[in-house]
Amino acid sequence: MPSETTNDAAATDIAARVASYQQEHLLAFWDELSVEERARLTEQISAIDFAQIAELISGDSSDDDDWDAIASRATSPPAIRLSHHEKDRDELVAIEAAEHALRSGKLGVVLVAGGQGSRLGFPHPKGMYPIGPVSNRTLFEFHVDQILALNERYGVSIPLYLMTSPATHVETIEYFRQHNNLGLADDDLHFFCQGTMPAVDAETGKILLADRGEIFVNPDGHGGMLEAFDKSGCLNHASSRGVEQLFYFQVDNPLVSICDRRLLGFHLLRESELTTQVIAKTNPLERVGNVVLVDGRMMVIEYSDLPESAARRTDHDGELELWAGSIAVHVFDLAFLQRASLDASSLPFHRAHKAVSYIDGNGEQVVSTVPNAIKFERFIFDLMPSANNAIVVEADVDRVFAPLKNASGAAKDTPETTRAAIVRESKRMLEQAGISVADDVAVEINPRFAFDANELPAKVTDRAVSRDTYFTPLE
Repeated sequence: MPSETTNDAAATDIAARVASYQQEHLLAFWDELSVEERARLTEQISAIDFAQIAELISGDSSDDDDWDAIASRATSPPAIRLSHHEKDRDELVAIEAAEHALRSGKLGVVLVAGGQGSRLGFPHPKGMYPIGPVSNRTLFEFHVDQILALNERYGVSIPLYLMTSPATHVETIEYFRQHNNLGLADDDLHFFCQGTMPAVDAETGKILLADRGEIFVNPDGHGGMLEAFDKSGCLNHASSRGVEQLFYFQVDNPLVSICDRRLLGFHLLRESELTTQVIAKTNPLERVGNVVLVDGRMMVIEYSDLPESAARRTDHDGELELWAGSIAVHVFDLAFLQRASLDASSLPFHRAHKAVSYIDGNGEQVVSTVPNAIKFERFIFDLMPSANNAIVVEADVDRVFAPLKNASGAAKDTPETTRAAIVRESKRMLEQAGISVADDVAVEINPRFAFDANELPAKVTDRAVSRDTYFTPLE
């Protein structure tokens, strides 16, 4: 606790503040801290909305929802299906609308890249992971190469807004600095850091200390994107650039089709404020979020919250009724995000019980192996119910989704499975262009070399590929 004899008014204010919310333990080791440690702790305490924390601890939570009742009312969402739309007419019109928006400079890109590569055994931001099966390109390079290819194809400069976390912010910025922004112009690359929330003891509601002079905080979830996007000035920047739609995705998926023309086009034609790309579930218990319609509004029911009886429900054709699996790819209307940024209820916090190691009242570290704490996070898909005309657009999972989540040896989403998916998609493009590829050969196509299969015949002279090949543009 700050000494009563100190003239440090800021410290006195901090002491009064924590006392008013019964969180005095945060200053239990104040007299042992260095000047720098005191400054850091003061900064952390000043950033905490204690009233909000108290409300989250004691108030109602969406995590207490009756998911059985909600799932009983859930139906399939309004959708553009791969097998159910009129490909010749509707898709051509959608693609034309998307390309017009692209050429008009109305698109921006939000890349969520706050995750560390710790699950991969990689001690850096996940976006720096070298995933190219032939090129060894990083995840960041995969995504920026697509943006550069779009710029070249449509004669525009698409701004990239890249969300980091406190754990990845400095290293991510340094990576891009050392690599000349990977080719992006300075005004086309903007970093913003997501916020954090303190973790609290599940029994007492006391905020936990990670060290004697440090509060335990965790990123506030991908739903923290909107607040961080707004506070950083990126929301205003996008508006000033004439951006009207934002394409949103997460860093771990190198197959994501950035500004996918079919997705974007149907979003525009349906005058949707929020459109989500989905895949058709092949297993009713698949571990993906379920995009559904409940009481006329679109929402996501997490796989862990969806009762098995609802997950297995089928329609009159014997197909899964709740078929739409989220892959965390969205298109947002910018005006919708501006409106949502003014409404705190549009992105509520969720409570998650987790095992958190902490410093106890004696200053000793307690390592917990069972859930002992509550973490608070927000989910970006909670914007769905407040969006007008929200729809989903189905995509072929093999072409758009190969996330990198787990280290080698896991059952799925490993470096090996992701690289294999990249090779399969590159082979598909080559074979569609009439170019054969030997079975045991790895191929990889940089989108700046060929944006799609139609561009390959004029650029690849050999009609058969017999060795590992990276098709890249000459710089």
